[in-house]
Amino acid sequence: MTTPTFVHRTVLLTEAVDALAIRDDGVYVDCTFGRGGHSRLILSKLGPNGRLIAFDKDPQAIAVAEQLAAEDARFNIVHNGFETLSAELARLGVSRVDGVLMDLGVSSPQIDDGSRGFSFRFDAPLDMRMDTTRGMTAAEWLATADEADIREVIKTYGEERFARKIAAAIVAQRDESPITTTRELAVLVGQNVRTREPGQDPATRTFQAIRIFVNRELDELKAVLPQAARLLGEGGRLAVISFHSLEDRIVKQYLRDVSSEEKLPAWAMVRAADMAKPPIALVGKAIRAGDEEVRENPRARSAIMRVAERTAAPWREGDA
Repeated sequence: MTTPTFVHRTVLLTEAVDALAIRDDGVYVDCTFGRGGHSRLILSKLGPNGRLIAFDKDPQAIAVAEQLAAEDARFNIVHNGFETLSAELARLGVSRVDGVLMDLGVSSPQIDDGSRGFSFRFDAPLDMRMDTTRGMTAAEWLATADEADIREVIKTYGEERFARKIAAAIVAQRDESPITTTRELAVLVGQNVRTREPGQDPATRTFQAIRIFVNRELDELKAVLPQAARLLGEGGRLAVISFHSLEDRIVKQYLRDVSSEEKLPAWAMVRAADMAKPPIALVGKAIRAGDEEVRENPRARSAIMRVAERTAAPWREGDA
């Protein structure tokens, strides 16, 4: 298989790997291999008894990862979404890990490869699937979805205030001819968005929304966070890099819930020392890319990383 070459700059590379506090004999998971930037740095810090397991849905990323796996016996790659984390690790005989890293969203090669249909900068088939071997394409979904569903996806995942007009225009257009390319969709959206933030294409929010929906990105994130947290051994770290507010909101809320003191009714007479301690502790404040990284890689501007650590406390009843 020939893998196209696209430049990929890993965001928060050293910051994310440092946040995991790598032990040379530890077991780690990279939930989003991409082109392997984080994975390679993790491997460079592991000793001969260390282990790294990576996940990715993209066949092009898998091709790169398989080459790395052939070179390094400490590394395994799983061609699946990270919502299967617990099941896939169990299949590999892993029940506890020392760290989990997630670098969310779409990767630079996926955006820059016009044939993938992620970007309105290219005229290409309207695909948008991270895993091109399975699932419904964006064009197929737009051809069959109810207008109300299209409106809700664009409004919810794109935070687009013109979602109603855009959805109506999509349905009206497909009654005449199917929307099959990125340019067709971008032009249609542009005709129905009256105003937009300076420097932002009118189609930005709609493309983001459809991509998130087609790939079930937020559903997968909600599913994997509790799995990752429960797989951590004491002192194990979870580091999550988000790129937009919808992702970060989910991560922030989950980590806040599992790191908070137990909530009891106001009438409960329980000493603070007797209350169940949280199983997760937040590590520092949220981390953003520095000015130099943003200058070199403008896509890093929106990145925000949150880090948490597994404590010695058992999981409490009610914790996800």
